[in-house]
Amino acid sequence: MSQYTGPVPADRESPMTRSETSPSRAQHPSPTQKPNTCCFCWCCCCSCSWSEDDRRGRRKAQETKLEPFPCETCPKPTIEEIKLWAQSFDKLMKNPAGRNKFREFLRTEYSEENMLFWLACEDLKKEINKSDIEEKTRLIYEDYISILSPKEVSLDSRVREVINRRLQDPTPHIFEDAQLQIYTLMHRDSYPRFLNSSVYRSLVQGGSRSSSES
Repeated sequence: MSQYTGPVPADRESPMTRSETSPSRAQHPSPTQKPNTCCFCWCCCCSCSWSEDDRRGRRKAQETKLEPFPCETCPKPTIEEIKLWAQSFDKLMKNPAGRNKFREFLRTEYSEENMLFWLACEDLKKEINKSDIEEKTRLIYEDYISILSPKEVSLDSRVREVINRRLQDPTPHIFEDAQLQIYTLMHRDSYPRFLNSSVYRSLVQGGSRSSSES
């Protein structure tokens, strides 16, 4: 009896065949092969099927694309302002000096990328030029959303899907859901520790001494 050489039925298709032909998985390029390029190829990095070792290596080698945000220029906070920061996270984040000190604390916990991402989103919201919006969107994605970035922030799959859907036509508010999620994370996770940290305690003590001396 002759061997059947026709197409393999879907229910008999091997797992390897499905994984190799599935459009949702990118093939690992050879060292000499250039990846397919398109204007938004950078948005698909989260679906690549590189090995975990390759992924870790690329994360270590990845450089951030955005210029680092300098600490905001602002006057020295008064003791009244410093005490207001303990009343609510909103009051802390609305104060430039408060953001600087909170960012300093986050750096000690190796989570400064959360504040940097939030600041980058705030900066993007000010843009009105379409090309500038697209460029900053791309850079923010590469720096803070891509799983290949050493500064990747923690976002759930729902928020990532929303971002990926909007990448083809980004607006200044494309990262709004992600920004809110990171804001909430900082509020619940880092803010209580900041209020109990030596960074904040020294501010209160220094501000109290300055007030008593004046």
